[in-house]
Amino acid sequence: MTAKHHNFLTSPYLLLTLTALFWSGNMVIGRGVRADVPPMALAFWRWAIALLLVLPLALPHLKTQWPQLKQGWKPVLLLGVLGVGCYNTFAYIALQYTSATNAVLLNSFIPVATIAISWAFLGKHLRRIEGIGVLISLCGALTIVAHGDFNILLHLNLNLGDVWMLGAVLVWAIYTVGLAWRPAGVHPMLMLGAMTAVGLLALTPAYLWEIAGGRQINLHAASLASIAYVGVFPSFVGYIFYNRGVAEVGANKASLFIHLMPVFGTLLSALFLGEIPYWYHYLGIALIFTGIWLTTKK
Repeated sequence: MTAKHHNFLTSPYLLLTLTALFWSGNMVIGRGVRADVPPMALAFWRWAIALLLVLPLALPHLKTQWPQLKQGWKPVLLLGVLGVGCYNTFAYIALQYTSATNAVLLNSFIPVATIAISWAFLGKHLRRIEGIGVLISLCGALTIVAHGDFNILLHLNLNLGDVWMLGAVLVWAIYTVGLAWRPAGVHPMLMLGAMTAVGLLALTPAYLWEIAGGRQINLHAASLASIAYVGVFPSFVGYIFYNRGVAEVGANKASLFIHLMPVFGTLLSALFLGEIPYWYHYLGIALIFTGIWLTTKK
């Protein structure tokens, strides 16, 4: 493999783009299987699968790095509850009430929320070109939410699903900024394993409550394949890629790639759910790409 080819395959920008693709698929599946797989069940089994995958890679590091992990238990607890326990669960609840296209679009407020939180709490400043890039990207996201008619934004009726999705956005922005406090010297696999274990523990009571309420998984090939997909790609592979991307390019730049989710999400929703994209989706997508390019170019 040539050095250039190798660089492309390990590029943080490629990893972040693939993450956005996997996560968009997650939203489309969350919407598509909502009648067969209740939200808590989907969140719980997704992370149970991810934990099984990550344990063989995490456990070898536990012996040598347990002191660092124990010392940094507070950030591990916070990141596990937010990133694993809350974010996807809120998104799956949202998808019971709102379309996959809408959920993915509201998700594109994450970069703006992340940058706002970094700025407010960490005093991080943006270069002017980055600020312009963020604004253009946000305009793209708003174009899609508003169906190209900005009167709609003035009278935007957020349904219950949209409100849950905005909650998910806030949680993820705090998680992304919080990655800066990961305990130093802990291997990424051990960190992911610890966070996943924490998130699963947090989810267990909610899942039991859902079962007690009589909501069960309707087991068939499609529902099992959906659970397998969200366990492997968005959870295991996606989080490895995202955390690696954040480590290499920083939270502000990495979170911008979430703006790709409207692009992938709109296309996947059209392909698999028959949610047809309109002209304003394409305009929004073009603006989003422009914003990302401006913010990430050297």
